[in-house]
Amino acid sequence: MSRSDPLVLGVDFTSAPTARKPITVAVGRLVSRRSGSRYVLEAIRGLESLDAFSALLHEPGPWIGGFDLPFSQPRSLIAHEGWPTDWPALVEFYCRQPRERLRRVFKRWCDGRPAGDKFAWRATDRPAGSSPAMRWANPPVAWMMHAGIGRMLAAGLSFPAHDHPRHLRSRSRLGGRERIALEAYPGFTARQVTRLSYKSDTTAKQTADRRDRRRAILRALETGGAGLGVTAEIPPLWRRRIMADGAGDLLDAVICGLQAGHALLAPRLGLPVDLDPLEGWIASVP
Repeated sequence: MSRSDPLVLGVDFTSAPTARKPITVAVGRLVSRRSGSRYVLEAIRGLESLDAFSALLHEPGPWIGGFDLPFSQPRSLIAHEGWPTDWPALVEFYCRQPRERLRRVFKRWCDGRPAGDKFAWRATDRPAGSSPAMRWANPPVAWMMHAGIGRMLAAGLSFPAHDHPRHLRSRSRLGGRERIALEAYPGFTARQVTRLSYKSDTTAKQTADRRDRRRAILRALETGGAGLGVTAEIPPLWRRRIMADGAGDLLDAVICGLQAGHALLAPRLGLPVDLDPLEGWIASVP
């Protein structure tokens, strides 16, 4: 491994970071050899504030990161509400809105639709198995977008899935001082191994069974059994810490990094040819 190997970040985001529940960042490098490509984990960092998150975003490139938060909202909702349909303008508009105003918009949408079809969905959400980006509770992914994506845009990152800036759309390698952001969702990769729960923020629910599932997921990441084009190489100390983390934040951050590494190896970063740049796409989802 050398400094010429691409730097890849995996970010397990929370909209209200604290010392107890920080934003968790896996830092590693993508090492490609004849035997295959590996994501070699160097460290895992905890960011205890949104200011610390902003500082991370300004760290010099080149690097690519997989970020576990929605980068946009469904086009159907955007069009219905008359929100901007240019993605950077949408981000700036959305992040300026008070959360209570957004909550009223989301609730009004859901109240007007039949049971079983309450939410609007982006094209990427259903194949990824992710929560709808407009969900404001359990989990509050709408607030994760509200807290994070504006800071990311303001930091001058590149967003290939949103064709921003346009010259990055067809590229799949890092160069210069680029800082590339991809939306990630660790649950998609974890479910290639098990559909049962492997984590909980509630201490009483951090059971031996969930620990065993984390072990199975980690083993699949290391051996190539999780559906990604890159395997994980994790130092023993971090492996023990990942196994002991009942909340699953460390494991999720590593998965986000692997998803970004997988995308970096793919033509056009693995993005669909016909993707909607207003909605974007989740890395590693076919």
